[in-house]
Amino acid sequence: MNQATPHVVARVGAFTQLLSSTRRGARLARLLAVTELRSWGVSQDLTERAELVVAELTANAVLHGRVPGRCFRLTLALGPAAGRLRIEVSDARGDLHPLPRPTDTDPLGTTGRGLTLVTALADHWDCIPYPPSGKTVRADLLDTSPWPPGLDPTSPTILGISTGGPRR
Repeated sequence: MNQATPHVVARVGAFTQLLSSTRRGARLARLLAVTELRSWGVSQDLTERAELVVAELTANAVLHGRVPGRCFRLTLALGPAAGRLRIEVSDARGDLHPLPRPTDTDPLGTTGRGLTLVTALADHWDCIPYPPSGKTVRADLLDTSPWPPGLDPTSPTILGISTGGPRR
């Protein structure tokens, strides 16, 4: 009854920001996402993949989901125990849903490859309604790199368990 209970430290990152539906807002979203992921200690591989996915989803929100006077929302949620990063971009155009472009398009074209990139970089992506009239495109990225020392969610230190070894 008088025993100390171990405290589980849940290192979960969450970030949400409203940004203007402009090219500058999309660029800022990418820069903010990278800064936030680095501050959470996310692996370089996952950060780079997330940077590209955020860039594509926010560019789509600005180009195809823009409604004058309305912003778009960027949300990042990191669940390190599952090794998953969820990226969500919400815009005001619920009537336009993203569709990957067919593969038989013009090889010299300069547009239409964004969702193909998202499909290649993300482990899963989908689109859901964002009430009252918008949509949220979300992508899940799994971190396959090893955890850096001190951030492994299964390590005894993070779980608050004593290893019983000598303390120095």
